Amino acid sequence: MYKFILGKKIGMTTIFKDDTAIPVTLISAGPCVVTNVITEEKNKYNAVQLGYGEKKKVNKPVLGQVHNLGKFSILREFRLPENPSNNLKIGDIIDASIFEEGEKVNITGISKGKGFLGVVGRWGFRDAPRTHGQTTKYRHPGSIGATTPQRVIKGLKMAGREGNKRVTVKNLEIIYVDKENNLIAVKGSVPGRRGSILEIRSANLTNKGKLINVK
Repeated sequence: MYKFILGKKIGMTTIFKDDTAIPVTLISAGPCVVTNVITEEKNKYNAVQLGYGEKKKVNKPVLGQVHNLGKFSILREFRLPENPSNNLKIGDIIDASIFEEGEKVNITGISKGKGFLGVVGRWGFRDAPRTHGQTTKYRHPGSIGATTPQRVIKGLKMAGREGNKRVTVKNLEIIYVDKENNLIAVKGSVPGRRGSILEIRSANLTNKGKLINVK
């Protein structure tokens, strides 16, 4: 069985369980509304589109818009391995009650943007030695190529923009579920800043909608 929902990152805290301190991330999971059901017969793939959050202002309708999409601030598709129309219909509500304590989930979000970093901050390169005539290039990358070929090889670790990327953290355990307030506490950290939108899937469901075996 696979489960999925949209949520918002609240922040991190500590939960004490069996005299053990467990670092957790609090997530406001749902409620989400099924705004579209996509089937392989019509669209060549299976997915469910969820709406989350309310807009302050309703924008003008977009061509192809379905079922009051204008009132949601976030719309995301979750790809599935089978036809979802048998279990879900437009207008159905999904909330935190679908999860149980002890379940494993995969969480996808946009990581914090850290701007332009050098190779030490971005890749963890070691500083250059302070001896043997070294005076000003302690945090430089050093050699970036050989005599042959006479070019820089693709994929070389160099300075550049860090963060602000789509990241998935897998097999995170759900420590606590508050079904009344739609809150879940997940062991460990998740991508993104406080208030960022997260995609939460069962651990056996990939982002491309395939089922895998999870130990």
